[in-house]
This record gives sequence, structure tokens and C-alpha cells, in this order.
Amino acid sequence: MRYSATHKEETRTKLLESSGNIAKTGGFDSTGIDALMAALGLTGGAFYSHFSSKQDLFAALVEREIDRSAKMLAGTPDSPSDHVSKCVRSYLSTFHAEHPESGCVLVALGAEIARSSPEVRAGVEQSLKQVQSAWTGRLGGDKGKAWAVMAQLIGALVLARVVESPRTRQQILTSSRSAVQEMTLNSPPLG
Repeated sequence: MRYSATHKEETRTKLLESSGNIAKTGGFDSTGIDALMAALGLTGGAFYSHFSSKQDLFAALVEREIDRSAKMLAGTPDSPSDHVSKCVRSYLSTFHAEHPESGCVLVALGAEIARSSPEVRAGVEQSLKQVQSAWTGRLGGDKGKAWAVMAQLIGALVLARVVESPRTRQQILTSSRSAVQEMTLNSPPLG
């Protein structure tokens, strides 16, 4: 059977999407190649026509996911002035806490990223600096505040995901959203 000229790239894109969803839900290290490929209806052997190793897939997956998140969080120069506030509400939402497959790769795979190659970590750092730079301009030029807000968001979402009780999860999200909004809107610069 002859495949279209774009078939390989389409399959690679589907594999990245599917792998991202699976890995962000159950962890990347604990998921085998056969399981990742089976989600697309393909065999494990077909994997190697797209990636040289599982680590190669992880690097591509993290690059794709962090780039997607960075673009959404950073916004554009013509984003509304309340862009950071909207990001805070969306990031610290019940939906985001309950659906890791469609959320931030840092919260879902942060520990695995921290143990990955220097190249993967450097790519993540570059994307985080993109968000930090964009948010610095929206937070009165305070670079420290931008880093602090990003750290608060990630930490709050991790806490919200690790608790069992929906009530506790909601308390974490609500109080964190309120504290971060206060920090971004009303507090003096961090220093």
C-alpha cells in the first residue's frame, strides 16, 4: 500500500499528540512504546520509523508541549492588558486540575523533565524565559514577580492534583487564584 507524501509527518504528529495525552496522565517513563503505538493502532516496531528512541520521543513531546504552553501563556503584543489574569484563571481552573492530558506538561512531567537531557531542559528554560519576558512587561517590569507568579501557578496546580478530595482541590485552586491575582494586581514589586 502506498502512503501519501504527508503520511509519515501526519503519523508523527498523531503519535506526539497521543503520547502527550498518555504521558501527562500516567507518566512517560512508566508507559512503554507498545502502549504508545497501540493508541494509534500501530505496532511497536513502527515507532522506529518516527523516532530513534523513546528519549527522542520524550524530547520532541516536551518541545511540542512547552512551546504550545509558552505561546498561550506569553500571548502576543496585542493581547489584552488582563492577559495574565486570564491565564491565572484558566491555569488554576478545576478543568485544568482534573484533566492533565490537556494541560501543562510542566505539572504533569516536571520531575521527568528535570531528569532528562541538558538539551531538553535548555529548551524548557528557553520557553519559560519567553513567558517570563512577556509577563514582566505586563507586571510592571518586575522580572522577579513574573518568575514568582509562574512558580505559584505550577506549584498550586501540583498540589491541586495530588489531593483526593474535590473540596480540598477547589480550596487550593480558589485560594491560590486569589493570592496570585492579588500579587499580580495589587502588591508592590517583589524584590
